[in-house]
Amino acid sequence: MAEPVVVAGTPARDRRRLLWSAVAAGTVGVLAGFGVYGWRARSSDDVPETIFWQQRLEMLDGSSLLAASLRGRPLLLNFWATWCPPCVEEMPLLDAFFSQNRQKGHQVLGIALDKPEAVRAFLTRIPVQFPIAIAGFPGAELAKTLGNLGGGLPFSVFFAPDGKIARRKMGKIVEEDLQIWGKISA
Repeated sequence: MAEPVVVAGTPARDRRRLLWSAVAAGTVGVLAGFGVYGWRARSSDDVPETIFWQQRLEMLDGSSLLAASLRGRPLLLNFWATWCPPCVEEMPLLDAFFSQNRQKGHQVLGIALDKPEAVRAFLTRIPVQFPIAIAGFPGAELAKTLGNLGGGLPFSVFFAPDGKIARRKMGKIVEEDLQIWGKISA
């Protein structure tokens, strides 16, 4: 009988594959453990809704608004900027939604990730009836907390009357979105 052919180096290559497989499996296990620990250790203060409702927002007129004062009725929160074409395109649609639904208790709040001067100039050209907060860079962090991990604009969050996030939308709002969100009653 013939002896099996052994290719030089095969056992070492197999040991390396086995070692890398073990390292990969261990890494996945450790990361999963940290994830479970983080999930269990998370306090109610870390829940995105809780973080939002604790915010004090600077309004365009210089006053401040406690986000908690908006709780209890549906709220469409829209992160936008004057230099963002889809943001500019959706403003009239958001304004129409606000006009049509505020009697039903719906609220809209724009959060501009922009400079106050740019927002004021924009609103002279395209006025809206809903309030606008000025957030600058910290607004991007708030958007990230609410689910905008990529940092894109526009980004909208719809809160149900109980203060929980009912919907999120990355990108330009369309009429169909607003029809669905408008059915969530106060």
